[in-house]
Amino acid sequence: MSLISVEDAHERLLGAAEPVRRSVLVPLREAAGRVLAEDVLAKRTQPGFDASAMDGYALRAEDAQAPFQPLRVIGESAAGRAFEGKIAPGEAARIFTGAPVPEGADAILIQEDAERTGDGALIAKEQVSAGQHIRPAGVDFSAGTVLLAKGTLLSPGAVALAASGGHAQILVLDRPKVAVLATGDELVPPGADVGPSQIVASNGYGVAALVEAAGGMVIDCGIASDDEEEITGHLDRALAEGCDCFVTIGGASVGDHDLIGKVFDAKQAEMAFLKVAMRPGKPLMAAQIGKMRLVGLPGNPASSMVAATLFLAPLVRRLAGRPDRPLTRAAILGSDVPENGTRTDFMRSRTEIAADGTVFVTPLARQDSSLLSIYAAADALLMRPPYAPPARAGESCRIVDLS
Repeated sequence: MSLISVEDAHERLLGAAEPVRRSVLVPLREAAGRVLAEDVLAKRTQPGFDASAMDGYALRAEDAQAPFQPLRVIGESAAGRAFEGKIAPGEAARIFTGAPVPEGADAILIQEDAERTGDGALIAKEQVSAGQHIRPAGVDFSAGTVLLAKGTLLSPGAVALAASGGHAQILVLDRPKVAVLATGDELVPPGADVGPSQIVASNGYGVAALVEAAGGMVIDCGIASDDEEEITGHLDRALAEGCDCFVTIGGASVGDHDLIGKVFDAKQAEMAFLKVAMRPGKPLMAAQIGKMRLVGLPGNPASSMVAATLFLAPLVRRLAGRPDRPLTRAAILGSDVPENGTRTDFMRSRTEIAADGTVFVTPLARQDSSLLSIYAAADALLMRPPYAPPARAGESCRIVDLS
């Protein structure tokens, strides 16, 4: 299978991907960032009564017309403590924001426009009209209203709306289950003793963070040695547990110890691609077994993180039912860049935002794919198309956000 373009690889991986069909009932506290599996209907009317929008006095509008006459204050209505009486001609009740408007009143005189006499009577200083400063019952929504439509990504505001509608729990799409396996005889977990030929397995943590940020649930498979049978065992367990995606890190190239392709072939996986014309991240593969997606990421730290950002995170978002995001956005070069070669280059870069909102991007000095410190220092990838000519500072470009 030949080297394919970034755009072609993106389409092959995401083109037929659909959200998981499982749904789960979760407490509202855990609903933010999830996708609704069904419409959410209001169980109640909000507000359930005519409510005051201001602090002041509830009265009849016709009693607050010039020439102003003294009104008798007969009670008080506060939030959670309604005045139970009825406002008759020549009467008013003290009222506070959010409190029920007493029967008989049809307007609120705000306290700045009110004056109290020595004997406690109320004198209006400004005229009011019927309905002034009153929130009618149901002005926000009524019982039975569709508050949130199926497929909505639940923002904090949407969660608050569901709570206001009377929902303590809510039905959402299940998070896609993403098994993540790091491979390599040289790897040891963080905190373990590192031998003379070993390195700390770091990529899995970054990839897992990307998966979770995209809406997925990580199944941490740990580290596998360079052994086909061991890697196959992890793959079989992921299939048995109904994982939606199986991600490997390392071993995706064509060396003697690169076994991921062999394992995928042995399981008769339907291959989408084996190599992508990009730098870093060329040894990137994608396949499918039944409904489970397989993604083989390269082992170099920057390569795996760039590939996961460009391909795995969008896939997980699609599986989670979240809206797609544009892969790139416009920016302005903050420095000169040389011509590019045959592959799409994603240069680790830093951005700055000018006072007028213009985004300037400057590649970092070192671009070696093994340098995790450089990747961590970057907040964007400068995308350089194949065979792009040299470009000068001030020219337009495209970037991929890392934040």
